[in-house]
Amino acid sequence: MNAKIHQQLAKRKRRIQRRLDKKRLGNTEKPMFHASNIHYEIADRTRGMSHGGIGALHLLARKIGLIDAIDDRLHLLKIHLPYHESDHVLNLAYNALCDGTCLQDLELRRNDEVYLDALDTQRIPDPTTAGDFCRRFRAADVHTLIDILNDVRQGVWARQPTSFFDEARIDMDGVLVPTTGECKVGMDIAYDGTWGYHAFVLSLANTGEVLSVLNRPGNRPSHEGAAAEVDRALRVCLQAGFRRVLLRGDTDFSQSKHLDRWTADARVQFLFGLDCTAARHMLADDLPANAWQPLVRPPQYEVKTEPRARPERVK
Repeated sequence: MNAKIHQQLAKRKRRIQRRLDKKRLGNTEKPMFHASNIHYEIADRTRGMSHGGIGALHLLARKIGLIDAIDDRLHLLKIHLPYHESDHVLNLAYNALCDGTCLQDLELRRNDEVYLDALDTQRIPDPTTAGDFCRRFRAADVHTLIDILNDVRQGVWARQPTSFFDEARIDMDGVLVPTTGECKVGMDIAYDGTWGYHAFVLSLANTGEVLSVLNRPGNRPSHEGAAAEVDRALRVCLQAGFRRVLLRGDTDFSQSKHLDRWTADARVQFLFGLDCTAARHMLADDLPANAWQPLVRPPQYEVKTEPRARPERVK
């Protein structure tokens, strides 16, 4: 950190500590909130924004090679006037990181001079241009972008210690994503009445990062298309150097035709639930007694003091 900035931060910290000092209460006969005439001024040189870390994220994307990888492998534009593929992809990602919820929020970023200066850019794509870029994507292009992210991700993982590669724990789940749109392609009504999409999300539990996202209509089952995305995640983790991979999911992902194939690799294990059908119930009853053992759940926390008695219920 710059020495001058360090001094400024230390000075501000001392100043707020003096204001909060209980020995300097001052006059307590009147309420503490006594502002009567507040003026607002706009400074010419001092500017700020609430998403100050966006510049650091852009430097990270450049340092790990994400920007160059997108431009080298994702080809959706015939000419660049003036935006490249990486500009569009990062524009959408940064909009979400700045609490944007839709393409229209790009207009807020586009008219924020501090935001543009933080990214050292003259301009960013407007919502219409960003929407045109999104419509250029086909399924193969989406897979290409996911592969780019995973390849760059492996380079980041390579900087981790050896213990990081002991085991990769991959979680999978389906998420209902409601939408207020009326003419969006691919949406449908889900089992609970949600009008929107049923996205399949694969994430690495070790770090919380998303390995793959598959968008589907809201009425599609959880397991549809899941096996292909699991294979993609397995390939990424094993190529990165993980010695074991543990797949975790609920009963919707217990697809018998894929379980044998996954367990054939000694490096892959899975932990899925199974629906209790009549046939499986009979198979469980036929197991010998020594095949069962009690499930002992460890306590969530250890009481370091005397346990308290439950108080009397009084309304």
